[in-house]
Amino acid sequence: MNKVMKEMISTLSYLLGVLCLTWLVITFVGQRTAVDGSSMEPMLTDGDNLIVDKISYRFRDPERFDIIVFPFKYQENTYYIKRIIGLPGETVQIDQQGNIYIDGEILEENYGREIIRPDKIGIAASPIELGDDEYFVMGDNRNYSSDSRTEIVGNVKRDDIIGRAWVRIWPLADFGILKHQ
Repeated sequence: MNKVMKEMISTLSYLLGVLCLTWLVITFVGQRTAVDGSSMEPMLTDGDNLIVDKISYRFRDPERFDIIVFPFKYQENTYYIKRIIGLPGETVQIDQQGNIYIDGEILEENYGREIIRPDKIGIAASPIELGDDEYFVMGDNRNYSSDSRTEIVGNVKRDDIIGRAWVRIWPLADFGILKHQ
């Protein structure tokens, strides 16, 4: 009987340790999030699952072209996934031809899926000066993304960034494990 009790306590201790470790990882290191929508196509598609690295930005600043996750300020439990285009202290502007300018110089990049249409330039038609803790973000599917070009999203504050997209996990439905309804 004593041996059985020791085995039960050992098993319960092990399970409690696993649960605590899982909680610590989810809270401080990484979390899973799902892509909802097409704003990051072709890089990320609707239904993709991501592991968000929540720890690296504790040791370094976000960099241009990182894909970040941040909360949408007007709806609880809603997170946006976008690419960093403008860094703190920079000035961002988009001209009528869809060119992105950083501090007056054309940004050389090839992440955008298409040329930005004039009706999708938004508030970036005028120069946007980023504060010391602000980032200008855009979706890769530029004409179908709600991002820093809109007042509803605007510039993203450093403290609002949850983390960076680290690993893409294909939807479980692709493996026949989980079916979407």
